[in-house]
Amino acid sequence: MQTLAQNVTDTLRDWILHGQMRPGTRLEEIPLAEQLGVSRTPIRSALGTLASEGLIDHMPKRGYLVRAFDMEEIVAAYEVRSVLEGLACRSAAMRGLTEPQTRTLQASLAEGDRILDNGVLRPEDHEPYQQMNVTIHDTLLEASGNPWVTRFAVQAQNIPFASDRIILWDDHAIILRSHGDHHRIVEAIIARDSARAEQLMREHVYYAGVILRENYLKLLEAGDTAPGAKPARRMQATVVGL
Repeated sequence: MQTLAQNVTDTLRDWILHGQMRPGTRLEEIPLAEQLGVSRTPIRSALGTLASEGLIDHMPKRGYLVRAFDMEEIVAAYEVRSVLEGLACRSAAMRGLTEPQTRTLQASLAEGDRILDNGVLRPEDHEPYQQMNVTIHDTLLEASGNPWVTRFAVQAQNIPFASDRIILWDDHAIILRSHGDHHRIVEAIIARDSARAEQLMREHVYYAGVILRENYLKLLEAGDTAPGAKPARRMQATVVGL
């Protein structure tokens, strides 16, 4: 069972990853405690954790500020994720899935199929698809049996727009291809084809980074930024549900 401090940490992390707290936002204990309806103690603990994860910076006499990441840092995080999650799939294929893991993955695949069978991307389907995506990736990390792979993969995801919780929900064909990857990855793991499982996952995560970069470049070409602002800050404009 999670502690109150862990719940607060998860909430603040989610706000940062989804752009609800912009780079440069000052985080103060008292306003956050009032906003979340908790004491300052779990807020203080959460801010320390997020600082250790590199999501916020401690500034002398100014408290904590949400850190800014440029696009190259975000793409680099995708490259790291691709290697780590590919290794997780290789290990999972070599170890074999447990029956509960197999059931979870098959149920998630069926949920994704149901959503995409509509032929269109509806706003109300974004959150269920997002949760399905997280479940698949988390289950495969768990199935690796390697806590270090999981730890470092999660750390790589804790960068805005590099998380598996971020879905660029604006192109049915791209989402359909991505979910097709899910099917192929799970099939390879069940078949105990470790090399194929690793390569498929590496390509899957790497391609997500490519799509993110393309959207970023489109914003640049369109001049879709305020004067002096980084285009990466406007990426949430193309993501439903942030």
